[in-house]
Amino acid sequence: MATKKYVAAVDQGTTSTRFMIFNHSGDVVSVHQLEHQQIYPKPGWVEHDPMEIWERTQDVIKGALEKGGISPEEIAAIGVTNQRETTIVWNKRTGKPYYNAIVWQDTRTKEICDELAKDGGQDRFRKKVGLPLATYFSGPKIKWILDNVPGVREDAEKGEAVFGNIDTWVIWWLTGGPNGGAHITDVSNASRTMLMNLETLDWDDEILHILGIPKQMLPKIRPSSDPEVYGFTRESGPLGTAIPVAGDLGDQQAALVGQTCFNVGEAKNTYGTGCFMLLNTGTKPVQSKSGLLTTLAYKFGKEPAVYALEGSIAITGALVQWLRDNLKFFEKSSDIEAIARTVEDNGGIYFVPAFSGLFAPYWRSDARGVIVGLTRYINKGHICRAALEATAYQTKDVLEAMNKDSGVKLEALKVDGGMVFNELLMQFQSDILNVPVIRPKVAETTALGASYAAGLAVGFWSNLDDLRKNWIVDKTWTPKMDEETRQKLYKGWLKAVERTFNWVE
Repeated sequence: MATKKYVAAVDQGTTSTRFMIFNHSGDVVSVHQLEHQQIYPKPGWVEHDPMEIWERTQDVIKGALEKGGISPEEIAAIGVTNQRETTIVWNKRTGKPYYNAIVWQDTRTKEICDELAKDGGQDRFRKKVGLPLATYFSGPKIKWILDNVPGVREDAEKGEAVFGNIDTWVIWWLTGGPNGGAHITDVSNASRTMLMNLETLDWDDEILHILGIPKQMLPKIRPSSDPEVYGFTRESGPLGTAIPVAGDLGDQQAALVGQTCFNVGEAKNTYGTGCFMLLNTGTKPVQSKSGLLTTLAYKFGKEPAVYALEGSIAITGALVQWLRDNLKFFEKSSDIEAIARTVEDNGGIYFVPAFSGLFAPYWRSDARGVIVGLTRYINKGHICRAALEATAYQTKDVLEAMNKDSGVKLEALKVDGGMVFNELLMQFQSDILNVPVIRPKVAETTALGASYAAGLAVGFWSNLDDLRKNWIVDKTWTPKMDEETRQKLYKGWLKAVERTFNWVE
């Protein structure tokens, strides 16, 4: 029997899927990544093809094993992490989706949310679920599919149509699909549906009734790291042998675990398509008064669940992609830094990327993107610079809200995700927050966190201290900006944000 040298994770993100294999020190041994199609049927609508995502998942698993010359028998366990809130309803007998996956960025459920808010306002369910009524979450997306796709409601009543976010979909297929696949999710993903009660960690019957969602559609909620394992991969599947699938975390919670933020008051910020800051608040949920989300951070086995405050920003890295793809400003996303460096500062402009409304701490689905302060002096360099600065300003908005809610003053910010290799952005981030910004050696903390969850479940790592030992600093940025400049720049940003409100009637 092969010795178990590795733990692996499927990291299913908004634009691509990858399979990453890690050793005991948390180093990446092999990785394979593939993009999938972004489907935009109408303005504000964003979809993915669930079958394409499952095909990509199988391909990246095979690819990473081949590249690393690794035999599946050497893998101790598999974890899954995923773009959260993206919603699939499929037939559990055939495995066929009734409709494309409705992506977290999609805003078609605005009318459903507005209708629900008529009774009790935007915070109608916040006390129970920690979330405002917003197009972001899965619950209203499920309702939209039930209301708009013929035949789904009947099948759901019969128990044939089932719901899952992408974690549930991938785990169901990995563990057998129509042939006995495990229909499960974990507390972190369930806490993003607007349907899970934060206290009971179970589906809330009252909210299900109000939204008209049959309970039998929903997956069973399990710990994020589960020694009882969710199921085993199948011989017919991409791994060709039975490996325990034992870890499941939404991507942002996975990054918190990958950054080993296990103590109260530790925070991380992930710079991806969007930006997500999470602060560990311990074993009691903290309700936000400043527009943050109260969310589940993780639950390891029988230990009490750990909660977090989260600030979600919809558009950060996606803004760089937009400049690349829609405006053809540069060839590769990484080119933005060189262009932004051709100017000294933003030239007095601000770019607020409210492409699908504003998320935390504003929650304005009526907002749309603006560039303000334009003069004849402005060139491409200023626009690129303002685009990068937008990410740092949005992060500051969230940090201010976290300080208010938790009373915890952040001492340093751990960062990860694709944009943390942009030196200009990281320095500006430290300047505008006035705290050190720290990048760890392994910046792929999302996949790492899911691997940690799976590895803990099967004893590959014995405890949290094992994981803490793996966390090593790669680079630290410290603030170099004077307070007067910091205040002035941020004041301009807040003024620009106000200009985005009330655009959509």
